[in-house]
Amino acid sequence: MIIKVLGSAAGGGFPQWNCACSNCRRVRSGDPSVRARRNDSLAVSPDGIRWVLLNAGPDVCLQSETHASLHPGPSLRGSPIQAVLLTDSELDHTTGLLQLRQSSTMEVYATSPILLALAESFPVRRILEPFASFRWLEVVPEESFPLFGGQLSVCPFYLGEKPPRYVDAKQHQEKEAWVIGYRITDPVTGGIAVYAPGIETWSQTLERHLEDADCIFLDGTFWEGDELSLLGASDLSAADMGHLSIAGPNGSANRLTRLPARRKVYIHVNNTNPILDQRSPEHRSLTELGIEIGYDGMELEV
Repeated sequence: MIIKVLGSAAGGGFPQWNCACSNCRRVRSGDPSVRARRNDSLAVSPDGIRWVLLNAGPDVCLQSETHASLHPGPSLRGSPIQAVLLTDSELDHTTGLLQLRQSSTMEVYATSPILLALAESFPVRRILEPFASFRWLEVVPEESFPLFGGQLSVCPFYLGEKPPRYVDAKQHQEKEAWVIGYRITDPVTGGIAVYAPGIETWSQTLERHLEDADCIFLDGTFWEGDELSLLGASDLSAADMGHLSIAGPNGSANRLTRLPARRKVYIHVNNTNPILDQRSPEHRSLTELGIEIGYDGMELEV
């Protein structure tokens, strides 16, 4: 299984267009200790020929052009990108579907509330219908399904119930799978990769799917829970936004270090997070723990 990191930033990218925090100022100035990043997304393939995207953000076309293996051909409108797996219905993970509309054929996998949101509150499905032949396929947490004729096996799992802000919270039921992760297995190599860019809490379900994974891509949005308020950027905490912070005794780093995975990678990193600076003590502390900070263009084989 081949994995490409197409984007490693949280919504807004890095630098964020309307942000003048120290991280964004430094990346704009060309500081070599920080690097620009596009919106979070992975591309996964069993053979380097056929690919599935994990989330499709607003940068999807630019991201695909960066990687020759994702370029179209050999037919005029043929594409090696054959499917998209959605972890939620947030704008930074779904607006790229609109960019993939040019007479394309695509399978899009998501849970029932995500598919409903994309049909009603943010009607991507209705908008795309005249332009593309998309198949919208419902996934159910803990029910595995095959991709590429069984060359990959995918198991979605529950991560949270927080809907995007554009959805009326009063219209959804408790414990609906608004946020999910994916556990992807290569039956030939036995390799297991887990992608979980949005974690509300460190649950037993998450722990179970991570405990024998070879490679983990995990929610690295915020270093601290009050990161945005400390900067004066927002009154919302990490928890308010559906993310578990990295630092602290109950943070994800402390839990991640206990897992045996060979590669542990933070993904979906917010522009305010100090780990983006390679010279920061926060970045250094993760490196010492054997945890990597994902970057655009990173490639792995599992």
